[in-house]
Amino acid sequence: MRAIRWTKKHIVSLLAIILMGVLMILPTGYEDALIYQGTERVRAKVTETDESSVYNNGLIQSGEQYCKVEILDGEFKGENSSAVNMLSGSLESDKIFKVGDIANVVISHKNGEILSITMSDHYRIDKEAILALIFVALLVFFAGRKGFRAIYSFIITILTIWKILVPAYLGGMNPVWVAIGITTFLTLVIIWLVYGFDRKTLAASGGSMLGVLVTCVMGILFTDQFKIHGAVMAYSETLLYSGYQNLNLTQIFMSSIFFGASGAMMDLSVDITSAVYEVIQKKPEIGWKEAAQSGMNVGRAAMGTMTTTLLLAYSGGYIALLMVFMAQGTPIDQILNYKYVSAEILDTVVGSMGLVTVAPFTALVSGILLTRKKKDQVTIKES
Repeated sequence: MRAIRWTKKHIVSLLAIILMGVLMILPTGYEDALIYQGTERVRAKVTETDESSVYNNGLIQSGEQYCKVEILDGEFKGENSSAVNMLSGSLESDKIFKVGDIANVVISHKNGEILSITMSDHYRIDKEAILALIFVALLVFFAGRKGFRAIYSFIITILTIWKILVPAYLGGMNPVWVAIGITTFLTLVIIWLVYGFDRKTLAASGGSMLGVLVTCVMGILFTDQFKIHGAVMAYSETLLYSGYQNLNLTQIFMSSIFFGASGAMMDLSVDITSAVYEVIQKKPEIGWKEAAQSGMNVGRAAMGTMTTTLLLAYSGGYIALLMVFMAQGTPIDQILNYKYVSAEILDTVVGSMGLVTVAPFTALVSGILLTRKKKDQVTIKES
């Protein structure tokens, strides 16, 4: 039987899979929330609808839509029952079901009997799974084996946010320190998945984290100067009304500034580190200053597109708001002074400042670490 030869790439992949497994089984502490006790969340097929209690007021609908449903999962699988779809008059949250739709429903039950069924939303998990499979297939097709590492980093990031970051915030831990810790962890893991056990990992991680620290300091400083309260974040008030009045929303907003920009900083630091490494490979006798200058030249070329990437990412979700401002003829000085607009400006500009600083940091760290490695190799060969 042929023995398996373990390479550094195999070891990195194995450790990544183990880390994913650990994060998957890690409890959040919020699995048994009181709101879901005595209920069951399952799929149901809509067989009949009744809109006689739905009131139309222009674009807005209110009242109740009554449905007959066939339960597809869980304890009451196969049973037919009545369900209600509550309409609040909000286009954002309301939904209307049609015959044949598959819905998520919440069944309240006691002693094996159904007390009530509430229509929650359309069932989308199967479509989301198809979309995810297409993404994975394209990634593996175009990136090959490196695509699997990208998938590992993607899954690890999602699990880390859900299993560690969010529970830590809900638990009342300092959001800024938690976000710094999580950002450091993810930066090391993701760049390690790119480079493996290498000085390039240290160089790229070091440059990226220096940029994150600059973004963190500037975000804290200007959040205070802008008089921004964390309630500007979507659903933050809902969080407070859910029994978490002790949370510091402003610190959570501060942490979101550098946490949200950390991915772009990682991207830029990896690009610069790879460029410096290639230069050193082609010209082994190069000094650290010249290598760092080459990295800086690459950083300058990438800065413009990366900062624009942040602008597009942050502003993309506010197109409707911008249309409202234009339709109402709101002066630009008033637009810029609104709290939620100022918050987005803070996000974009401070995040871009992190990108601007990560370029020289990464170029300098890469120049020093990677040329030192080359000199060490030359010394060994000569001896």
